[in-house]
Amino acid sequence: MSWLDFFQTTESTCNIHFGRGIHAQTSPNEEELFNKSYEAFEKKEILDAYEYFFKSLINYTDNTPNNNILLKRTEEKLEFTLYQGCAKIEGTITQMRLYAEATIVKSIDASVALKRYILERNYQLTYANYFSDNAFIKIKLYQDNITLSPQKIFFPLRELALNADFDKEHIKSEFEEVTLEEISHLKTTEIDELKIKYKFLQQWIEELEEKLLTLPSNDNSGMQSFLYLNLLFKIDYLILPKFKIYQELSKKVQEYFSNENGTVEAKNEELRKYLIKLKKMPFQEFSENFYKAQYTFNPIEKSSYDDVTNFINESLLKLRWYKNNRYPQVIPTIYSYIAFHSLYNYGMNSILKELFHMLVNIQNSQFIEALECSVLYNTKTKVLNKKAIVTKLKTINEDAQKKYKSFTIFPEELNFNSLNEFSNSYYAMLKNLDFEEI
Repeated sequence: MSWLDFFQTTESTCNIHFGRGIHAQTSPNEEELFNKSYEAFEKKEILDAYEYFFKSLINYTDNTPNNNILLKRTEEKLEFTLYQGCAKIEGTITQMRLYAEATIVKSIDASVALKRYILERNYQLTYANYFSDNAFIKIKLYQDNITLSPQKIFFPLRELALNADFDKEHIKSEFEEVTLEEISHLKTTEIDELKIKYKFLQQWIEELEEKLLTLPSNDNSGMQSFLYLNLLFKIDYLILPKFKIYQELSKKVQEYFSNENGTVEAKNEELRKYLIKLKKMPFQEFSENFYKAQYTFNPIEKSSYDDVTNFINESLLKLRWYKNNRYPQVIPTIYSYIAFHSLYNYGMNSILKELFHMLVNIQNSQFIEALECSVLYNTKTKVLNKKAIVTKLKTINEDAQKKYKSFTIFPEELNFNSLNEFSNSYYAMLKNLDFEEI
């Protein structure tokens, strides 16, 4: 598994972010920088090695650096600042060692319950650990540079950044009286965007409630599960909430799939209650769960392409059962569920993720268009923009072939007669890609 596979490099035609990956381009000479870092580590040119390494992690928007990493170099040391959502990681590197830390909260503000949580988190970390310097509770990383390489430092830094970000969000949602430190880099989300997201959240829940009324009165728990889970995955990917909404939503999803002893009916009821809670949430409370920030590491670990295709196959088998047994009302939901579930659970390479996002764009055109992003499906006429879709797929194909020698998309095999038929043929296309690297 290459450490480069943890990065997301898809480009977007609008400035709205979807999903929890990195919404930016990697450095155009990322591979060259990585190789130079590796060579410098071998030569024990430590500061040069780290400088190349960090420059390979800087991401871009329209070829302009996003300042997700800032560097300051002197003869004896390299200082860096790295941003990951809520977390601001600051570090110093000398010839002998690397030290980095992120400030979480003031020590005086931490309750017994919060301190207990922090202590428990230490047992879950491999490289980093929490500590208090009397003034603040922080998470730190210390590494000896003698045997390091780009691969060996990537994962400790990733652990530090991801956990600092996660725990600051968790503390914000579970310990509301505590003030987070070092979050001045967070930017507010525009009010117009929040109003659109809030409106569609309400609309989607109401549509789900209406759809539930069309289900057969007996043995409908499986269909209910698809409806509930699809909506939660849709909220996470399209609306992209942070803080309390994200923490509660991800907890509900985790409990659903991890609770092997609970009945499907009981688990569905828990999801139903949570969606009612979201529906009743006032706009002001809703709007407090959003911000914009820079990210350096993707939160989801790389998955194999086989994992994704196996899930598609399993889901399409279930879909065919519902189709053969005359339950047409749940078919569009399952087509949508496959994409959202995959994006939520699997760490994909940039090409595959872009292809999934393209399908999400088509299946959710009304919402995408409301955010003033380009769409590929007319919800009023129910007509797919075949020319634009084929053109975009050919562009993706050209980009992919620079890295994957046998990668080929066949747009002519797609069925444009209806949205359902298109989704079915699109998944058939996704299952037959070749990601063998050059």
